[in-house]
Amino acid sequence: MSTVPRYIREYVDVNVDFDKDGRMLPKTLIWEDGHRYEIDRIKAIQPAPALKAGGQGDRYTIVIKGHERYLFFEHNADYGDEKIGKWFVERKVAP
Repeated sequence: MSTVPRYIREYVDVNVDFDKDGRMLPKTLIWEDGHRYEIDRIKAIQPAPALKAGGQGDRYTIVIKGHERYLFFEHNADYGDEKIGKWFVERKVAP
């Protein structure tokens, strides 16, 4: 019997630069245990849902140590709040 994997949104800290056009460019992803992952490259940025874990925002297709991953930025709905949004990844959990 096969079980379908389940995914959750894992919120993470991200160090970000901004370019002169105002784009957010993530540089480092910091996992919950404090481990830091340098982002080698950003391949794409587009509005997209997190299909596995649910949620909506900007999906960054990133490369870390040769592996392509998705990093999501979830915008805060309260315009004018000092917290503009949160970063998350889709993490597989035991069924």
